[in-house]
Amino acid sequence: MFDTREKKERSLGVKLFLKGTRCNSPKCVTIRRPQRPGQHGKGRRRTLSEYGQQLAEKQKIRFSYGLRESQMKRLFWEASKNPGVTGDVILQLLERRLDNVVFRLGLASSRSVARQLVGHGHIMVNGKKVTIPSFSVKVGDKISIRPQSKDNPVFKDLNATMKKQETPVWILLDNDKFEGKIVDLPKEFEMPFDINMVVDYYSKQ
Repeated sequence: MFDTREKKERSLGVKLFLKGTRCNSPKCVTIRRPQRPGQHGKGRRRTLSEYGQQLAEKQKIRFSYGLRESQMKRLFWEASKNPGVTGDVILQLLERRLDNVVFRLGLASSRSVARQLVGHGHIMVNGKKVTIPSFSVKVGDKISIRPQSKDNPVFKDLNATMKKQETPVWILLDNDKFEGKIVDLPKEFEMPFDINMVVDYYSKQ
């Protein structure tokens, strides 16, 4: 039985790092089985219409951040009310999610693992336990591991992992304390999708 996360990557034909460090190894599904899933997966990929391209880009975001369609719509609605550039605001809102920040800090190998850590009460914001993965961090917030959770087996290799972690410019990482601080709004995005196509997609809904 194939992992459904891997099938999503194969279907879209792009590496979304849904399985963490495995995506940087020869075991990555986009390397082992680059064709689409299904009986006719080895056939030539058909050219997508403009709508099909927009839909594919939207799906890349959904799968990357683990969002439901209702969450995506709500995110677009919130961003469209902001005076800034809608695409940039959407990316900022996505990146400010607590589960994403935990992933960016290297406290989790993937966003799905980060969601579990937050949901199980292992993560604190400014010294208080937060169990909502969609919690939006702001400049000045400090994200850390709950002291009672530091001996949990899920964090056993954290010291070595975090030393290799390259955090975004808007997050300040303290390797010794296993703690991160939000020092700016998210910026300098490098994403495997075209956010402008996603904006166009929802603008037509």
